[in-house]
Amino acid sequence: MLGKNYYATRREFLRRSLVGAAGLSFSPIQSSSRSMAHKTPHDGKSRGVVFRTLGRTDIRVPVISLGALSSIDLVQRALDAGVMYFDTAYRYGAGMSEMLLGQALKGRPRESYIAATKILGLRDNLTGLPPTDVGADEFREDFRRKLEVSLRRLGVDYLDILFLHGVERPDLLSLALIKDVLQEIKEEGKTRFLGATFHHKELELIPAVVKEGIYDVILTSHNFRQPHREEVRKAVASAAQAGLGIIAMKTVAGAFWDRDRKYPVNVQAALKWVLQSENIHTIIPGVENFDQLAQDVGVMEDLRLTAQEEEDLRFGEKMKLAGLYCAQCGACREQCPFGLEIPTVMRSFMYAYGYHQPAKAKATLLEREPDEIVCRSCRRCAVSCTMGFDVSGRMRDVIRLLDVPDDFLA
Repeated sequence: MLGKNYYATRREFLRRSLVGAAGLSFSPIQSSSRSMAHKTPHDGKSRGVVFRTLGRTDIRVPVISLGALSSIDLVQRALDAGVMYFDTAYRYGAGMSEMLLGQALKGRPRESYIAATKILGLRDNLTGLPPTDVGADEFREDFRRKLEVSLRRLGVDYLDILFLHGVERPDLLSLALIKDVLQEIKEEGKTRFLGATFHHKELELIPAVVKEGIYDVILTSHNFRQPHREEVRKAVASAAQAGLGIIAMKTVAGAFWDRDRKYPVNVQAALKWVLQSENIHTIIPGVENFDQLAQDVGVMEDLRLTAQEEEDLRFGEKMKLAGLYCAQCGACREQCPFGLEIPTVMRSFMYAYGYHQPAKAKATLLEREPDEIVCRSCRRCAVSCTMGFDVSGRMRDVIRLLDVPDDFLA
């Protein structure tokens, strides 16, 4: 079991949470350097940082990259520590994520960082495909417009990687209107490489990406809590053997074992677990403050997973805690009489309580139309979760975010 000091420290990192029966309470993220006085990471070039190459690309990166950008100071400190890749997307924070990253990158040598972003393109929330009334020209114009906006926000002339964001089904990857615009952008030099991202259906989507042949990088969920983690590792190994670069997300499996954040996941152990596979080339854990940055950066130098860390990863199982990570298996969908996209809402719950990203949690909820989320009035939910979640309670809890103004969540 993890010692009390570990839990006390990690709990302090992310102590802010959604609380109160009547409403939601948030505190702004602290971006000052006061907590970093004695923990400034050193330049990665002067240390034994582990680097890996993203498949057939020539992009060589440290095994630790970062997601969940919260302040310019934090990004700049990470850059100074040797981090090169930061996860962002056109739609994150209504564009604020890309703008923040662009400000942090300003004045940095272009070769010192990896410029990448993710674009969704016009998409029907229910089918996961472009709307039937959208033609190839309209799709192309919308996608290219978003690309130009992203380039301006990031302050770059070209991307190193352009990702097709949030793929939910294999046939999306093979659509001519999508492949054509992606290849056109690459041929024009607006991006060096192409990628695809997804939160679930890894065993279907990983081989589908490989099969299409135009994608160079995969960004996929992978962590020690995935029920099918060994199968995902095999699929990743096959993709890596085919020459694709592999980036893993959701690597800390929700960050906490419980909603009230009494029991944090041993983050370093979780990150090391993922990186035991050399087919995972880099990972993008989220960070909120400089202490977490120092902790994550520390993993770049030593990937050895100790016996105690392996024991820590079994903590939730021993305590019979369901955790916050949703495996996105989809077994819940057919149980809901309204056909609600429950996995998406469970992912939102994890963002809100585990990662303290209420804005991202709300944005995730809004991937579905608000009037589709009927849980406020439904009192007959009998959905059973394969991971042991109280589905109805979590649904009613997190959808309160829909009533909170965006500027209050920032």
